[in-house]
Amino acid sequence: MTKPNKNSLSTNKGTEHSDAVNPNFKAKKLTLKSVEEYVQGVRSGSRSVLSQAITLIESSRKDYLETGQEVLEAVLPHTGNSVRIGITGVPGVGKSTFIEAMGQHLINQGKKLAVLAIDPSSSRSKGSILGDKTRMPVLSASENAYVRPSPASGTLGGVARKTRETMLLCEAAGYDTIFIETVGVGQSETTVHSMTDFFLLLMLAGAGDELQGIKRGIMEMADLIAINKAEGDNIKPAEQAKREYENALSLFPPPPSGWKPKVLTCSALHQKGIEEIWNEIDSYLNLTSESGYFIERRGEQAVNWLHETVHQKISEHFRNHSEVKKKLPVFEKQVAEGKITSQKAAAKLLDLFKFNR
Repeated sequence: MTKPNKNSLSTNKGTEHSDAVNPNFKAKKLTLKSVEEYVQGVRSGSRSVLSQAITLIESSRKDYLETGQEVLEAVLPHTGNSVRIGITGVPGVGKSTFIEAMGQHLINQGKKLAVLAIDPSSSRSKGSILGDKTRMPVLSASENAYVRPSPASGTLGGVARKTRETMLLCEAAGYDTIFIETVGVGQSETTVHSMTDFFLLLMLAGAGDELQGIKRGIMEMADLIAINKAEGDNIKPAEQAKREYENALSLFPPPPSGWKPKVLTCSALHQKGIEEIWNEIDSYLNLTSESGYFIERRGEQAVNWLHETVHQKISEHFRNHSEVKKKLPVFEKQVAEGKITSQKAAAKLLDLFKFNR
């Protein structure tokens, strides 16, 4: 077994921290390379250059972001050749342990794996722990794996704002399998479903009826449900949960992919059931590739991405508008004091944006 990386919490040279736990922490500034240097570094498989390129597209600095977008445009012809898998589940289900086990299985098959692990951000400090590397020590130290923890930064769906761009850069770097591990916050997981080829839902036996509202929304999107921690005294409850979920899935309308979602049990800790789960994923990919659904879905996702980018850009232009920036605090104060309704304040801000460009 590969020795764990003892420097899991270190920062690669040339990268800057994002949403630090300590807001007073001052990270090193990134020295910009040329676009060509970034492109060559990413294409050659340099993990340090890949990390720097991802930092650029995650940054809010205009010069970093512009360079990052140029790099992304340049590598675009070399993207789209990976299998994109979304992995989600309630907190404590063992997502990181599962990814560590599945990742080792894939690497042993000769695959190159990139893991985009999304950490929850504090709504208070906006900071994230970004400790996923410490929970995936073997993958973090593997030459054929790349683990990139990123802060969710309040983005719906438990997915970082630039996850799609990060995914493309990883594909350009030669990673043929990409896992997106999400926060697992509920029905807003639609976001990760909209950017992946396969959606895997990890569940626990005996989670209780209090999670039914969450489970229903995600279950309708799941291509496979895996009951994790099926070990020891939990084997029988896991089998019972498997039957219950199979019954629940039978009540849902058939998905457009033509695939019938499966329910399996596994123990990521003991690496049991991992191969069976991957075999099901492989069967799904073969089925959808032969039917043409795989390509059709990728096209739909690209169009959705276009619309989301337009919404994002409009929002950015609005918030950076000089008159809006000047008046926004004033209207916020008036709304908080009950002097004006939120709707009227929004209308006035939109008028400022519309007539002062």
